[in-house]
Amino acid sequence: MIYFRLFILISIYGAKIQKKSEKSKNARKKQSNKLISIFFRTFARMTEQQLNLPAYDTRVKEQDGRFMIFDFLRRKYVALTPEEWVRQHFVHYLVEQKGYPKGLLANELELRIGEKRLRCDTVLYDKELKPRMIIEYKAPHIQLQQKTFDQISVYNLLLHADYLVVSNGRQHYCCQMVYEQHTYRFLTDIPDYAML
Repeated sequence: MIYFRLFILISIYGAKIQKKSEKSKNARKKQSNKLISIFFRTFARMTEQQLNLPAYDTRVKEQDGRFMIFDFLRRKYVALTPEEWVRQHFVHYLVEQKGYPKGLLANELELRIGEKRLRCDTVLYDKELKPRMIIEYKAPHIQLQQKTFDQISVYNLLLHADYLVVSNGRQHYCCQMVYEQHTYRFLTDIPDYAML
């Protein structure tokens, strides 16, 4: 008897939806947006638990079947990848927790070595627009290996920054270049902007 009543209710509900087909398209779109929002809040909670970075209020949307995240440095939505998730959290951490000026940070800086084009994930400049720090990101599931440090070292051959940072969102390494002695030293933490 319960199943029969449920069947009747579903049938009545289905008939009402068919009568309001235009309204139902809008309702389905709203429902879809709501589900996407719920999905990303859940995704954010799960991912933030894995990251060793503070949470921030992410802005995520779906566009052309792809999920996009707002990059507040480039002032536009970019494709949401695990590496981009780390980048956005790390940049917010630098600005909101470490006091880095937003106007002196740049994402996706293009470099050229001959015909080869490279992209630095994030660069911090000083007030004279000299590169001060290069930051390279990897997805949380990728272990930081020598290859990652080699990659950022190639970027530094062109930029001559004072600090090199590598992060997968869970582990962060920062080294300070000591050019006079042709060496470097690893720091225990990412320095506050005032300490650079």
